[in-house]
Amino acid sequence: MASTPIPERPVIGIVGSAGAFGRWLRQFFEQRMGLAVIGRDPNGDEALSPLDLIERADVLIFSAPIRATAALIAEYTALAAGRERGKLWLDLTSIKAAPVAAMLRSQAEVAGLHPMTAPPKTPTLKGRVLVVCAARIDAWRAWLEQFLAATEADCVSAQPELHDRIMAVVQGMTHATHMAQAATLRELAPALGGLDAIHPFRTIGYELDGVVTRRMLASNPAIYEDIQFENAHIGAMLERLAAHIDFLRDRVREGGDAARAAMRERLLVQPREFHGGKLLAEGSYGFERLGYLLSDLVSPAHISVFLPLDQPGSLRALLQVFETHAINLDSIHSSRTPEGELHFRIGYDPASDAGKVQAAIVAINERGIGRVLI
Repeated sequence: MASTPIPERPVIGIVGSAGAFGRWLRQFFEQRMGLAVIGRDPNGDEALSPLDLIERADVLIFSAPIRATAALIAEYTALAAGRERGKLWLDLTSIKAAPVAAMLRSQAEVAGLHPMTAPPKTPTLKGRVLVVCAARIDAWRAWLEQFLAATEADCVSAQPELHDRIMAVVQGMTHATHMAQAATLRELAPALGGLDAIHPFRTIGYELDGVVTRRMLASNPAIYEDIQFENAHIGAMLERLAAHIDFLRDRVREGGDAARAAMRERLLVQPREFHGGKLLAEGSYGFERLGYLLSDLVSPAHISVFLPLDQPGSLRALLQVFETHAINLDSIHSSRTPEGELHFRIGYDPASDAGKVQAAIVAINERGIGRVLI
């Protein structure tokens, strides 16, 4: 493809801009990169026509449900009829082979993107993975690299087919096991007194699985449905996963030393050898760290503080209050609220004098250091 000069400040068009990631992208381009963003939701909540969007947008991003993306791209390709030549088309879907193939039938430069996260509360994707399938990039390469750098994501390059095969494991297998756990709990928990009665008996593993499961159940079910049904490699993964579960069930039914040995060899010894000592050690250490984190988060001896001044020295001023009141701290964790505010969760020694803790809370509020929430 011949190189084509690109605009210094390209106009960004988003198809499906009413979606969660579309909304995040609009804010990112406008606030982080200072670019104009136009959009049209496939459900028609904006008056801008598809043809207007094709003609006006220098970079067109498809951010629609997985099952609709390839067909939507095909519609835009037919409507564009060559008007897209010299422009950049991107998609944001959990499946890459079909959308990228559909975009390649256009005359635009093409890259498929897959953010491995829900839309974050932060202004960038720092700490998150972004898969990039640069299928046909020439004149737009420098701009695309600039955009990816601005996201601050950990970018991973992949071919669309390999991406989908890996997603059958990373997303498909993980989601399948948690959906199965959720369905099993729905059937077994009532006879045990319900989820609240089970919770006091939790292990770290049960609690971590529960967090992931409840996160999925609280999200849009169409996303998890499409990940299972739209990836051509999911079926083979599910066959293998089901075979191992069936094997475990059959050995437990069989009982006896031989059945135990068979289960141990296939489901524990062989996988252990496959992972290797280094990964096993890292996993054990990571599990312990998560256990410490969960322990910190359930401790009642804590306060949460919002620091309105996001600048060097703000946290030091907060910590100095505790030092002044002779309160020993156990932990410090930061997180963002659904509204995007950065909060610090300060855990203190449960044996601390209640009066001193209250005095520290008053000092934090009165001095304007932060706003104490708990």
